[in-house]
Amino acid sequence: MDRYVPSGTAARGDWAVDIDPARAGWEYSSLRVAQLPPGGTVEHDCGESEWIVLPLAGSCTVEIVDGDGGKHRFELAGRRGVFDGVSDFAYAPRDGRLRISSADGGRFALTGARCRRRLPARYGPASGVPIEIRGAGQATRQCNNFAAAGVFEADNLIAVEVITPGGNWSSFPPHKHDEDRPGEESVLEEVYYYEFADGPSADHPGLGYQRVYPSREGGTDLLEEVRGGDVVLMPNGWHGPSMALPGHHMYYLNVMAGPGDERAWNICDDPAHAWVRRTWADQAPDTRLPLYATPSA
Repeated sequence: MDRYVPSGTAARGDWAVDIDPARAGWEYSSLRVAQLPPGGTVEHDCGESEWIVLPLAGSCTVEIVDGDGGKHRFELAGRRGVFDGVSDFAYAPRDGRLRISSADGGRFALTGARCRRRLPARYGPASGVPIEIRGAGQATRQCNNFAAAGVFEADNLIAVEVITPGGNWSSFPPHKHDEDRPGEESVLEEVYYYEFADGPSADHPGLGYQRVYPSREGGTDLLEEVRGGDVVLMPNGWHGPSMALPGHHMYYLNVMAGPGDERAWNICDDPAHAWVRRTWADQAPDTRLPLYATPSA
């Protein structure tokens, strides 16, 4: 599979996006996205991976049968869309099976990672999602750290949401995580899934640009125009910037996993651009953020 995956080209069966390790050409990270009509359902075998069901738009019921035959049911309130608020979510362990159903329909992501341990099925409330404002000036972005390391327990999966206001750059300075250097850098395969805010109407769809360039000979090298529903796969390389077209907020869902014993997001900035971080101390964050706040419990 190419590193740039345009909307519709990764569809399979009931899934608008279906990227597993075999299709991606790597070992750990997965992403599935279902677009359900009112009353629609979709089922999924967890296999050797742990999964988080995350509503992108709409509410749903998640039913899980775990590897020991235990049954769990979670009602996810969800949200109107990714630019309207954080969402609650459900965690499904490896070796089980899950079913998503939605009375009103909607769009639902499954972020997955091949893992070793089988942890309990759980509910993640929206009130427990930390919102981080990262960067400053035109490099300001909002991170919804719903399944970041140290925030929500998982065996191998790391997943976060990033919102970049129109005209801003994120994933900047460019950084990588493709070498095993304990305490400094982790090996993590990463998926970016994009959505964009429309202009005055749906006839004015948003778009952005994504850069990934080699950190070693033969590494990933792309510069792509990205639109809603597109995916970029990043097995290696310096990734960034992610650029949002002025007038259109950019959203991306990051899914990460790797071979390390420690579940950690350890990154290395490109030395050619790392100095930019020092300039943020003298700049104010973009006042358009946070786009929304974490709801109270």
